[in-house]
Amino acid sequence: MWTIPNALSALRLLGVPLFLWLVLGPEEDGWALAVLMLSGVTDYLDGWLARRLDQQSVVGQILDPVADRLYILAVVVGLALRDVVPWWLAISLPLRDALMWGLVPMLRTRGYSALPVHFLGKAATFNLLYAFPLLLLGDGEGTVATLAEVFGWAFAFWGIGLYWWAGILYAWQVRKLLATTERRPTRDG
Repeated sequence: MWTIPNALSALRLLGVPLFLWLVLGPEEDGWALAVLMLSGVTDYLDGWLARRLDQQSVVGQILDPVADRLYILAVVVGLALRDVVPWWLAISLPLRDALMWGLVPMLRTRGYSALPVHFLGKAATFNLLYAFPLLLLGDGEGTVATLAEVFGWAFAFWGIGLYWWAGILYAWQVRKLLATTERRPTRDG
């Protein structure tokens, strides 16, 4: 259960409150960016190491996406509270996640707890995890800040679009699964 990839995912989870404190408390954007970059590196490494070391686990399959979602939520809320991103963005991403969580009870009626992660969802998360540090960096002055803001918004718009597209595809998969798979009895009968 405690593998190197799982330890990296747990480390990522510990970075979520640290990021929020850095962004909202002392407004130490440089350190907050460092936390986000470390999160991105460990996100890549945990998956790569899990495959390379043959240490894939159920815990890791849960920890990794939970860490991704918590980072996305923490970052959009933190950046919205700082007026770096608009509130429509801060609401649109958790709204999609809430809709996905709403599908879980339907999946459970067919004996599933989740659908496999698919490339579109990974691409969306990749774009969003690149967008947020750039948008935070773009909150400054000068040429670097201007370029970071432009590229940050490009990644953000692609990420939001892909995030919702992946959500629609997941919902479609659930619909197909419900139509083609027999209902399994629950523990209650």
